[in-house]
Amino acid sequence: MNRRFPWPQLACKLTAAICLLATAPLAWAQRGFPERPVKLVVPYAAGGPTDTFARALAESWSRQTGATFIVENRSGAGTMVGTEMVAKAPPDGYTLLLTTVAHAVNPSIHATLPYRTVEDFAPVGLAAKAPLVLVVNKSMPVQTLPEFLAYLKSHPGKINYGSAGIGSAPHLGAELVNYLAGTRAMHVPYRGSAPAMADVIGGHLDFMIDSAPTGLAQVQAGTVRLLATSMGKRLPQTPDTPAIAEAVPGYEAYTWNAVFAPAGTPAPLLKKLTASLQAALHDEALKRRAYDMGLVLETNPTPAALADFLDSELKKWSEVAKATNMSAN
Repeated sequence: MNRRFPWPQLACKLTAAICLLATAPLAWAQRGFPERPVKLVVPYAAGGPTDTFARALAESWSRQTGATFIVENRSGAGTMVGTEMVAKAPPDGYTLLLTTVAHAVNPSIHATLPYRTVEDFAPVGLAAKAPLVLVVNKSMPVQTLPEFLAYLKSHPGKINYGSAGIGSAPHLGAELVNYLAGTRAMHVPYRGSAPAMADVIGGHLDFMIDSAPTGLAQVQAGTVRLLATSMGKRLPQTPDTPAIAEAVPGYEAYTWNAVFAPAGTPAPLLKKLTASLQAALHDEALKRRAYDMGLVLETNPTPAALADFLDSELKKWSEVAKATNMSAN
């Protein structure tokens, strides 16, 4: 009995095989990664707000992917130690950088850097924005944001503020007030936010623009007076407190947490990292912890959006640094 050879079926199988071969590298990369823990490098010491968020993110990232994400603290030189480490790491997806606004301001305040801010990194995604709060020593004779600004203008060069160091978010936030409001408050840098806040409480400093979690904790303890917050709009955690932008048009200052990989990381790995970061940021446990920390999580982080965001931050803080003679050298 004659049987017809199944040419149509064979053609379909050959086509499928060719497609499989064409996509084999991508499929292999996705299937084989990660085979070991992924290191999330934080260029700050353990225990600070960036480290705290990084550990919460790593937990959610691990939970959502079934892989292991671990935090490694590499502090020093205003975030440059940890940042350089990631810039020089193998571009295999196993070493990532979780950094802050310092990444955007360092090129403007340092004469040289041991890495290239844009070219040596591949953006994965923006993870969160961290608001700041303006608090004053309770003996300072101001009760409102307008009174505070008027007091600064009437006492040029006589009112001081503290920060966690040159180029830190508290420093940037206060200098942006000087830049946009035409005030001249004097900067006193510290080696961290905690000792600066202690001197605000003790009356050695007049005010500070601190991270929301630590600043609001002191407000709740009754040690300082809250006058304003730093985002463009009021915070949901403090709806009765005005944003600085309500009295200083155009003002918006915050730190942020963004994930970068070393430049040269293969596109399939970057795509997988971004997708898994998106899943981690939608984790309900992380959402609750972020709210308690005063953070605003990104809902749809992408490499392109982070690249554009970094470009805008570089331009913004370069302008402020030049106008206020900000330098770490």
